[in-house]
Amino acid sequence: MFSYIVRRLAFGLLTIIGVSIVVFVVMRILPGDPLVAIFGPDGYTKLPEQERASLMAQLGLSDPLWLQYWRWVKDIARGDFGRSFFRSESVAEMILRRGPLTAQIAFLSVLFSWLVGIPVAIVSALRPNSWADNVVRFFSILFLAIPGFWFGMLMVLGLLFTFGYRAPLTGASLLTDPWTTLQIIIGPAIVLGLGQAAYIARLARSSLLEIIREDYVRTARAKGLDGRRVIALHALPNALLPVITLSGLLLGFVLAGSIPVERAFGTPGLGLAMFTAVSERDVFVMQNLVFLYAVVFVVLNILVDIIIAWLDPRIRYQ
Repeated sequence: MFSYIVRRLAFGLLTIIGVSIVVFVVMRILPGDPLVAIFGPDGYTKLPEQERASLMAQLGLSDPLWLQYWRWVKDIARGDFGRSFFRSESVAEMILRRGPLTAQIAFLSVLFSWLVGIPVAIVSALRPNSWADNVVRFFSILFLAIPGFWFGMLMVLGLLFTFGYRAPLTGASLLTDPWTTLQIIIGPAIVLGLGQAAYIARLARSSLLEIIREDYVRTARAKGLDGRRVIALHALPNALLPVITLSGLLLGFVLAGSIPVERAFGTPGLGLAMFTAVSERDVFVMQNLVFLYAVVFVVLNILVDIIIAWLDPRIRYQ
């Protein structure tokens, strides 16, 4: 198990290094000039050439690319993520202030997806091709097809015009101010969670349909065990292994999906910060937030692989 963890950590580190290079290069080849984003087209044209060169040097954007990359890596290692062009706070302060809200949305959406997806998959697998199974598959495909930001806007408009409801824009955490924070995160969590629940329901249904035909399940039934106990104690634990893997991947995708969903709900999390940074072409904020999302995604995949290897020892030797 220890050697497996070491291998996964080594591959994860190489992946993070590769991602950092890709993120850095992409941020540098994007069209547009940072000074145009800061001063606007009119202000940029009024800047003398010498002042433009001086400002680019102050931002560190006139140095060779390899030097910019090396300086960026060293700053990240020290916990310095740079500063926004348009705001007084640093990117690290922005992450600490907005990050917990997005993390709570992500974990609540995964919890919601399990609470909805697993029971639905069990009902669907136990009665294949029945009307309940057909209804489940219809809604699974429906929520897979609906874009999260569009569904989020529909929820916002529905709550606003029907109940006159507006979620508060400030909140600490579920531990310090649970009611206020829950009002902020419940909408985005439901929108993201329904999409994940559709994935989980379809995967868990397929896995259960395969497992309940296995010999050990037939043997358990032949011994006279109650059908619910057979599903709960024998079939479901094995069927959940691929679901756990998928949930780890979906948790990473939720971070990316939170960008348009938080914009739709006006949730002051990292997703909205990323949307604003892209709109304003705030290079340092975009670069560091994209890299942070990538690191979180890699770490989540490593944790999921370790959990699966712990649950199923056969994986450690592959």
